[in-house]
Amino acid sequence: MKTIYNSIKDEVVRHSKVKDSVLGKVQGWKRSHYIILSEIIKNELALSEELRYDKKFELGNTISHITLQRFFENDYQDKTHNDLRFLKTLDKICIFLGFKDLNSYICYIKENEINHKDLDEDIFSTDIVYRYCSTVFELYKNFPVLKLELFKDLVFENSPFLERASEFSKELCERNFELVTKNNRSNFEVFDINIVTDEPDKKILETQEFWNLLFKVGETGEQHFVNQLNTQIYFIRKINNVWKIWDNYNPDAGRLNIKK
Repeated sequence: MKTIYNSIKDEVVRHSKVKDSVLGKVQGWKRSHYIILSEIIKNELALSEELRYDKKFELGNTISHITLQRFFENDYQDKTHNDLRFLKTLDKICIFLGFKDLNSYICYIKENEINHKDLDEDIFSTDIVYRYCSTVFELYKNFPVLKLELFKDLVFENSPFLERASEFSKELCERNFELVTKNNRSNFEVFDINIVTDEPDKKILETQEFWNLLFKVGETGEQHFVNQLNTQIYFIRKINNVWKIWDNYNPDAGRLNIKK
């Protein structure tokens, strides 16, 4: 993720709105410059089609100058910069850069083979769990339409994990579940990740995750809540030189499916 972090910094500096401002004419930004950058980003996000409706409530459309100063001046640290709040900041910066979100930017970098070796090492390691959780949340937001293709870059197609997740999600879609996201009603957070096993072609990661979700059922408006903190285990494999999730142990998997 460090490669992506530094790449985003460079893209912001090269952005036309930044280059054409006073920021493009000075070296070594100070507090006043980050205030200007914050205003530039706010103005662009206000016009963005990506930040309409529920997504605006989920992410907001501003980034404080303090957050931007920390982003540019601090070195990358796994624990700090994989925090959900900071990932949302990266989402907004990537939208400012013209992308749908952080994942879209990562895919762009990957497809264009920029620093490809570093990306393989960084993205398909601990960061894969953060990206997976973000993608699960995106999957829920599309219910009752089932978009399993969202997982194609994260989970092996023939894996037992994808098969189980597909069954759980298909049943919820058939029951016409919809995720309530207005006013940030549904959210999640990954607290920590520990690498239990680290081998050349296999990693086992343990995470602490909190999921706070509200689903409603179609026209009836029936509500189902998920509010849980649990430990999950991810089994990640390297096949054909690509790291993806192969399996997962989630003690609460299928919890909503057994509710009638």
